[in-house]
Amino acid sequence: MSEGLDKYPLLQGIATPADVRQLPSSQLPALARELREFLIQSVSTRGGHFAAGLGTVELTIALHYIYDTPHDRLVWDVGHQAYPHKVLTGRRDLLHTIKQDGGLAPFPTPSESEYDTFGVGHSSTSISAALGMAVAAARAGESRRVVAIIGDGAMTAGMAFEALNHAGSLPADLLVVLNDNDMSISENVGALSNQFARALSGRVYAHLREGGKKVLRPMPAVWELARRSEEHLKGMVLPGTLFEELGFNYIGPMDGHDVKALVSTLRNIRKLRGPQFLHVVTRKGKGYAPAEADPIKWHGPGPFDPVSGTIFKEKSSGPTYSQIFGQWLCDMAAADPRIIGITPAMREGSGLVEFSKRFPERYFDVAIAEQHAVTFAAGLATAGLKPVVAIYSTFLQRAYDQLIHDVALQNLPVVFAVDRAGLVGSDGATHQGSYDLSFVRCIPNTVIMAPADENECRQMLYTATTLDCPAFVRYPRGSGPGVPLVSEMSALPLGKAQLRREGKSGLALLAFGALVAPAAAIAEAFDATLVNMRFVKPLDEELILSVAARHRALVTIEENAVLGGAGSAVVELLAAEGLSLPLLQVGIPDRFIPHGSREGCLAAAGLDAAGLTASIERWWALQSRDRIRSAGGA
Repeated sequence: MSEGLDKYPLLQGIATPADVRQLPSSQLPALARELREFLIQSVSTRGGHFAAGLGTVELTIALHYIYDTPHDRLVWDVGHQAYPHKVLTGRRDLLHTIKQDGGLAPFPTPSESEYDTFGVGHSSTSISAALGMAVAAARAGESRRVVAIIGDGAMTAGMAFEALNHAGSLPADLLVVLNDNDMSISENVGALSNQFARALSGRVYAHLREGGKKVLRPMPAVWELARRSEEHLKGMVLPGTLFEELGFNYIGPMDGHDVKALVSTLRNIRKLRGPQFLHVVTRKGKGYAPAEADPIKWHGPGPFDPVSGTIFKEKSSGPTYSQIFGQWLCDMAAADPRIIGITPAMREGSGLVEFSKRFPERYFDVAIAEQHAVTFAAGLATAGLKPVVAIYSTFLQRAYDQLIHDVALQNLPVVFAVDRAGLVGSDGATHQGSYDLSFVRCIPNTVIMAPADENECRQMLYTATTLDCPAFVRYPRGSGPGVPLVSEMSALPLGKAQLRREGKSGLALLAFGALVAPAAAIAEAFDATLVNMRFVKPLDEELILSVAARHRALVTIEENAVLGGAGSAVVELLAAEGLSLPLLQVGIPDRFIPHGSREGCLAAAGLDAAGLTASIERWWALQSRDRIRSAGGA
């Protein structure tokens, strides 16, 4: 990318934020224009998170201009708004590799750069982390400033408010910047609101405010009147009363695209002590007309033509599992008025767009609030409704307490459509669905299913709605092997696996979910028996014991962490029955799998066709050698 930097004369000279701080403030608007154009051109080549970063260009420049990074700490939340930050912190020439195999990480990653102070893949963690950093700095006597930049929906999660509530009660020097790209408050943006922001961040206002507190606190009645009067005056023109009540000095709202005003305001704020809250209003997709017009579509596009705004479509091998789920939910809702669809801010990704349009009164997007989504579903289930929670595996982790206490303990019939189960690819370690089988399998009252193909997914989802207990159907990202859908839905026999091939070699493969398809080719090559397990819980114990009795060795195959996963369930069964035979557990190894293509992630975990074949071949050869040795010794 460096050879094209002559189009960006200012950006070309930025190797670190220290270079930004050497520029006169009059050049910052020009730098913002160059940075925005660079982002458009760079992301267009490979795709990536896009619209959110365009909205934070001026804010990023202003923060690095005023704060002495990396000594001062910036914590970005959610991480996909941090592309401009990556560009200004030494990763400009690698931005075109973002999310690719071996390329830049999709989110702030401390191992990648000292400027990435905290890993932020999931949302709403920045205020808690930044508060910890601020308290640590105070304890060490360091003159370090800490800023949490939270936006793009991350303030909708309860954890953010838990952190605000704690931070407001402490004397820590912490700045929380709310990057508000919700267009519903755009009327507050402009010269007047910028003037308010500068005034409320100034030393005169801060001195009068704090001095007034000291004078009036000994007189409770007068103090309360003054406090309420201040809130009333600010509340008439500013939406900051809530944050003031939480203990913050609220400043804003102000135009997040006016870099000079941001610099002036941040310079004032940096001198203030205690918890500060700056509210900036930005436009998602700012500076690129197609993204401004449809920021959802341009949230994370693939490669596109920056001139025409045409996103290049990926070659499709058929409907994705998410699309199959979405169509199934519409079919079910048309037949059963008790069906309710719930998502924690993942309408598009989970395939719920059509459902939200056809059944708006039965569609609930609860925002980035996974805990609430699960308990809300539990409440619906107590009233006889049939809630279906569409949730990514990686986000289901965030509602674990609710799974146990609010759903499973009460044995409520909530259906969980667990999308992106297994390795997801470009979003990397923070989003890999590696653990759901392990952390759900140990919860009583649950049923867990893993479809081998598209039609089995549809039938399993239907099966889940017929059960009087919590039921989980976990399926991978992307398309399946291409099995045609059967429109008629029928419930599968509970806990019954499917014997797909009877081999003669003495080896049996017990495969779960998406890896049944590659396991079929391996079974042919080894003349092995193949079982599509279908159910992780309850297991088909009868079939497993039957297979174990007539085979010399077993291999379990799953796209989940080996530790505590489906293969472990098989091991537990055999141990309980007093059976001892060679068994290889194949799954995601005990390490975090980094970002890349889904194929690259599968290869890194040894779960692509070549990796599976090599692992089984090596292990089976050892078993054969041991048998020969045992026979010779006998």
